[in-house]
Amino acid sequence: MIERKPIFPNIIELNHQLGHVIGCNIYLIYDKDQWVMIDIGYEEDVDEVVELIREMDFPFQQCKTLIATHADVDHIQGLAKTKQILRTTVSAHPLAAEPLRNGDRIKTFAQIEAQGIDMVMPPVEVETLINDGDIIEVGDLKLEVWLTPGHTDSQLSFRLGKYLFSGDNIYQDGCIGAIDAHHGSDLPAFIRSLTRIRESDVEWLLPSHGPMFRKDNAQLDAVIKRVTGYLSMADFGTCAVEWPLMNQYEEDIAAGKMPE
Repeated sequence: MIERKPIFPNIIELNHQLGHVIGCNIYLIYDKDQWVMIDIGYEEDVDEVVELIREMDFPFQQCKTLIATHADVDHIQGLAKTKQILRTTVSAHPLAAEPLRNGDRIKTFAQIEAQGIDMVMPPVEVETLINDGDIIEVGDLKLEVWLTPGHTDSQLSFRLGKYLFSGDNIYQDGCIGAIDAHHGSDLPAFIRSLTRIRESDVEWLLPSHGPMFRKDNAQLDAVIKRVTGYLSMADFGTCAVEWPLMNQYEEDIAAGKMPE
């Protein structure tokens, strides 16, 4: 058995435990004999992750479930393999269940032709559908499920006391998860999700990528202001809700107005 290195009480982040980065952040939450994992990352890393779990002396049969924060390939490609090894279940939002079950390579970003991305996406059955307000019990711990859409339509966050496993909503540098219509991005929903995080009394944000960090309301205010600015853009592919520049351009063209 190797020494467990929790980043916070009852929370192990597997990149920290390994001492090197293998992909997205993978959180193992445990209490008494039970444990769950939030996300699993790429299939190529599953063997290393499973061996680490074994070396930390977490019994496979005590894994309550594998939780998918959302259905993006970098978070869930290894779910099917891990589920088979651990003989456990998968939990996800209803809107993530279909692309997971179907191995949808477009919606999961496993295939992006323009960027030369072409990955397999092994289908996996979702046994437990979870949604906003649900509680996942791990021993005496209670993980509160938050639906925080915007990056995707199925993006979930999970509150554990003063900690929020915040998915791809916001990172330490103020960046946010990709906005793309192919996987259900929604700007007004994103703003509502960021506002919910900002107005909460959680103290720490544990994102799906990069370092964990203390919640900073001034930073969140700036991010919300920036994302609000995306609502009115000229490019239809940005998930904007209005296009004032294009409306004005149409009026100018109709009026015969020339460049000045």
